[in-house]
Amino acid sequence: MKNKYNITVNGIVFGENNPLVLIAGPCVIETEKDCCLIAEKIRDIAIKADIPFIFKASYDKANRSSIKSYRGPGAKKGIKILSKIKKEIGVPVLSDVHCCNEIDIVQDVLDVIQIPAFLCRQTDLLLHAAKTGKPINIKKGQFLSPWDVKNIAEKVLSTGNKNIIFTERGTMFGYNNLVADMRSIVIMKKMGFPVVFDATHSVQLPGGMGSTSGGQREMIEPLTNAAVSVGCDGLFIETHETPEKALSDSATMLPLKQLLPLIKKATRIRAALSSE
Repeated sequence: MKNKYNITVNGIVFGENNPLVLIAGPCVIETEKDCCLIAEKIRDIAIKADIPFIFKASYDKANRSSIKSYRGPGAKKGIKILSKIKKEIGVPVLSDVHCCNEIDIVQDVLDVIQIPAFLCRQTDLLLHAAKTGKPINIKKGQFLSPWDVKNIAEKVLSTGNKNIIFTERGTMFGYNNLVADMRSIVIMKKMGFPVVFDATHSVQLPGGMGSTSGGQREMIEPLTNAAVSVGCDGLFIETHETPEKALSDSATMLPLKQLLPLIKKATRIRAALSSE
């Protein structure tokens, strides 16, 4: 099904008749040096794979399981790092916001404003983000059915902003577990908006390690292939050179060395479907 709304981010078009879009980066900004380095490496991988690329990193992980967990440098310092990446590495940037005040700080830099899954129904946050006119990537909450996002879309559309992207990131399946239901992608696409598949958060085991979340990294590739097969418009992948040392989501981030073969396979699947 064709997208009703054409969503363009710095010349990158999300939609069924366009290439897959890669949204990728580390879970959280750890240091400026490391963040800039991985952004440059992912850009080079995206060029090799011939896939449009938007860099993602969080400046604040406001929903960590434990009060002791690392959250990031914060909005003011983090947005300066993302601004540097945008200017010096030459890629669009995306990050998640958690309150209306943050939007005022980051909106001039971010090319895409992301609404976290746990906040996807927060009306004031959605409206404030939408009024910037920027593309809004909305993570479907783990607690929502895919048809429930229609109500979220209506909130954003009420401001006149039609630049909506939805991201599927798994649905709660009992305690400490998620299931990636590929029907969700098909259902949300029927609403006319581009749909991205979050390949790394979908393999998360929320709170599965007590004070942190666990994950099943080995499931990233098969779920990615399945999501592309049912027609997702983009892939959201958190990646790190040494995931086991990462300060957030160490159990689910894809090792950077595995990104290129994963993306190449995904684009071949997309191409095969397009040629039918």
